[in-house]
Amino acid sequence: MPWNKTDYPPSMKNLEPRVRNKAIEIANALLGEGYEEGRSIAIATAQVEEWNENHPEKETKTQTKTRKSDPSSKKSDSPAHTGEHRNIHVVPSEDGWAVKKEGNEKPEHIYDVKDEAVKAAKEIVSSKNIRLIIHDKQGKIQTSKMYN
Repeated sequence: MPWNKTDYPPSMKNLEPRVRNKAIEIANALLGEGYEEGRSIAIATAQVEEWNENHPEKETKTQTKTRKSDPSSKKSDSPAHTGEHRNIHVVPSEDGWAVKKEGNEKPEHIYDVKDEAVKAAKEIVSSKNIRLIIHDKQGKIQTSKMYN
């Protein structure tokens, strides 16, 4: 059963609305892939925590640039905080399917066929501790997988 902003699993009720909406989007995508409801909820809840860390609500572009360049503001030397960790997205574009690093407007590559874009994106993320996020034609998240 797909969820929405007013009808969602009870386990998501304590999430702030912005985060809950993203969790609902992820859970619905997982349901669409055939995952069982309970598993979809658990995966979505785990993924939305990481998403929320990487997408602060009130952070501006200036704050992001300052945080990345200011050594005193680094949280750790893990890939997620050194700029090495960026999610890779496969998204629809005017010319086909784009492979983009999260936060970049310009795609790394554009492919005519989605399968080619997914294959190329998997090569980029393989064994680099990066999440590959594949979107559907409407731009909604279809699948998401962490590659270590």
